[in-house]
Parts: sequence; C-alpha cells; structure tokens
Amino acid sequence: MRIRHHPDDALMLAYAAGSLGAGHRLLLDVHLEGCAACRQRMAQLNALGGVMLDELPPAELSPHALERVLARIDAGPGSLADAPRTSTVVGEKPWLPVAWPAAMSGCEVGPWRWMGPGMYWNRVVVPDAPQAKVFMLRIGAGRMLPQHTHSQSELTQVLWGAFDDGRSEFRAGDFDETDGSVRHQPTVQPNGDCICLASVEGTLRFDGWLARLMGASIGM
Repeated sequence: MRIRHHPDDALMLAYAAGSLGAGHRLLLDVHLEGCAACRQRMAQLNALGGVMLDELPPAELSPHALERVLARIDAGPGSLADAPRTSTVVGEKPWLPVAWPAAMSGCEVGPWRWMGPGMYWNRVVVPDAPQAKVFMLRIGAGRMLPQHTHSQSELTQVLWGAFDDGRSEFRAGDFDETDGSVRHQPTVQPNGDCICLASVEGTLRFDGWLARLMGASIGM
C-alpha cells in the first residue's frame, strides 16, 4: 500500500507536544500505525523535542508539589480522582473489510446507521473523551457527500477504498486535514465502497438545508 497523503509538520508537532484533542490524536494514532514514514518523522520530532526541553532553563515547582505527589503515591491508585478509566468495546464491532486498527481497540464503536442512499455512519467513543466527535463513514461506490466547509478542522483517515474531492484522490492509508479554507464534496470512486475514520472539531457547514439537518442529527 503506497501512502501519498500524510499529516503536515504542524500537526505532527502538536501530536508530539501532547496538545491535540483526543479525537484528532486518535486519527494520528491510526495513521501512524500504518505509515512507517510518519513513524520515522515522529521519532525525529520527539528527539528534537527532547533536545529543546533539555535546553530550557529550570522552572520552579509550585509550593508543596513534591509533598502532594508523594502523598498520592502513598495513597495508592484507587484513590486518584483523575486516574484514567478503562474502556471496553461494547458488543461486536460493525463490519470492516480490513483488520481493525489497534489504536481503536479501547474505543466503543456503534453499529452502522443509515444516513442516505448508499451512505452509513457510526459513532466512535474515545476512551475518557466522550465529547470527542469521531465518526466512521461508509459511502457506496460513486456516491458523494454533500458539499461543505468547516468551522474549525476535520481530520480524515481512509481505511478502505478511495474518494476524490477535487483537490486530490485519497486512497486507503491516506490522511487528510481540512479547515474553513476548504470547501469540498468528497466523491467515492466508482469501483467500490469507501470507509473513512473522521475527527471533527467544531462543525461541518453543509451548503444545503437538508444536509445541514442531517449533519446536526448526527452531531457533525
């Protein structure tokens, strides 16, 4: 599988710095899982970040910081109010023609739901971040999503098939980032379905009222 579209350096740096939202981070996790080139880039960015951190002047800790950390360690993990909660998949995952990404193993994935002729979606609940707007879209051969732009940003990872939105063709393994500067209408190639994982920050701004109603009902 030849991957042609990758996250840009700004997004990779945000990932390395831990400043991405949970949904966007999941999309990067899934892409990195299947892209050796981006894993190498990430290793280089992490190494660069470590050097930059070493060169920063020492920062003074807040008063009693050490005492609080030691007290929490002594109390044991069961008493930590902010300890991460484990999350398990509820029921069986919906059909997918390829192996499920390991990065999604802790996510709750809903069943495929109809949203239009030849088009289905489901919700992906990210562990400890139920507010993250992550979806899977399964669009039939030759079908197209309504034309739209974005109030903030949308990341898309192609899991199966291919689509073209006028800017380029995106195939399995490819990654796309769009924002308010992009107005597009993704159209699936005629030789088969396309399945994508998408993370939305803000909302999608559909051109037509019916598409806007559909997007609002889904939570996009």
